[in-house]
Amino acid sequence: MSDLVLDCRGMRCPLPIIELAKRISDVPVDGLIRVIADDPAAATDVPAWCRMRRHEYAGPGEPEESSPSYLVRRTH
Repeated sequence: MSDLVLDCRGMRCPLPIIELAKRISDVPVDGLIRVIADDPAAATDVPAWCRMRRHEYAGPGEPEESSPSYLVRRTH
């Protein structure tokens, strides 16, 4: 169960990452964000952003109406 769901369907790179960066502080440390994004670049962008910003990429989430999702855990 995620603490926050970001529906970024229809947004193209880099908008899903910008939305994630803007909203990461909306969840507590150790909180989980589920990013739903149909942009193929999100599959590499979300894990890369997590590495650069020292948050945990927690893996793929359940698809939402055939759109992939990505789980991010806030670490700091």
